[in-house]
Amino acid sequence: MKSVKHYFCPIPFNIMKMKNLSAMTALVAMTVAAGCGMGKSKGLPNDGQLHGVAPGAKYNLTKPPGMVYIPPGTFHMGASDEDVNYSYNARNKQVSINGFWMDATEITNNEYRQFVNWVRDSTAATLLQYGKEVDGVFVIDWKKASTIKYGDKATIEKIDQLILSPENRVFGKKEIDPYKLEFHSEIFDLKEAAKRENTGKPRSQFIVKKNVRVYPDTLVWIRDFSYSYNEPMTKRYFSHPSFGNYPVVGVNWKQATAFCEWRTHYLNAFLESKNRATESDFRLPTEAEWEYAARGGRSQSMFPWGNPYLRNRKGCLLANFKPGRGNYPEDGAFYTARADAYWPNDFGLYCMAGNVAEWTSSLFYEGAYNFQHDMNPDIRFNANDADPPRMKRKVLRGGSWKDVGFYLQTSARNYEYMDTAKSYIGFRCVIDLPPMKK
Repeated sequence: MKSVKHYFCPIPFNIMKMKNLSAMTALVAMTVAAGCGMGKSKGLPNDGQLHGVAPGAKYNLTKPPGMVYIPPGTFHMGASDEDVNYSYNARNKQVSINGFWMDATEITNNEYRQFVNWVRDSTAATLLQYGKEVDGVFVIDWKKASTIKYGDKATIEKIDQLILSPENRVFGKKEIDPYKLEFHSEIFDLKEAAKRENTGKPRSQFIVKKNVRVYPDTLVWIRDFSYSYNEPMTKRYFSHPSFGNYPVVGVNWKQATAFCEWRTHYLNAFLESKNRATESDFRLPTEAEWEYAARGGRSQSMFPWGNPYLRNRKGCLLANFKPGRGNYPEDGAFYTARADAYWPNDFGLYCMAGNVAEWTSSLFYEGAYNFQHDMNPDIRFNANDADPPRMKRKVLRGGSWKDVGFYLQTSARNYEYMDTAKSYIGFRCVIDLPPMKK
């Protein structure tokens, strides 16, 4: 048997004079947590000197596909032109933003469908018991889950809980009930845990668990426009392949944040399987990050492409919106356009003005600019269902295909309630990573 080496962990002599045993125990625990008694780290010389210990996992993440790096910088956040509404809710203020990565386009139907299908397959695999219990948690065997045949009668019988009930079927067709597709969300509320009054409280008090329906609300195309024929968009926009690269709509703020959480887990699960370092979370951009990115380095410009017009010198419209008094197709798209339509801004971001308005993580508060910090400004509130509607307003940015040109300004603010979906609201993700090689 090999001898076991014990490393000395010194304790100050005056501790022995303490009458309070619990204080002594706490200090010893702190000393051990700081590294004493943990033994010699692999690869370090045993010379009693400080050398530092690197994390065990490797870091070699390449450029995130479909994302562009937004470098750190300073800009003037707020109106770059007259406040024609006299709302005074976006007073000009100089702020600084740290660097981050952002999706070059809005999340498309194809990209969001990957999320929906993952939820569908994981739910079906659980019902089919394609996996095993590990420490009380059912772990899915994704190789078997990828072989599920949803057109097979035997499979449909086994996943009957996912299928529309008989009274909800058209011509008796057995289809998956979109309301049954729910993503189980678990997040650690860092903002709440960081409050001074919560110091020392159990970690469990800051873990938020909930189920979020993931399928887009396709009925928004009819609901949003009274006395208007838009049924073809309801039937085809999310399901037809011709709209695959168009921005997803009908997704509320809760669904957008659930997508970000899933995207984080999806990436980190792969990295862990390769013994590589996990990364920070995908998330919605803050209002300030969005505006900084939309300006593309043009601090005082009205639009992502500069000042001050909506057309170029050839008379071509530069975004998808509602030109004039309602000539919707003049800009080349009646409803939405492809997510990569029109020229990108100087950061390489497409459709930061028009096409679909975009969710941000920020709470909409009229006077927020007056008290936000000038370093990465942000104001958030994690509203519960019982909170008043005013606390459920989230900032929208960018304007959309049905908006007039005023809302295409990089400084224009608007809001929608976090549990509301619209046919003209989508989103894109950001992630906090350092710049890296392609």
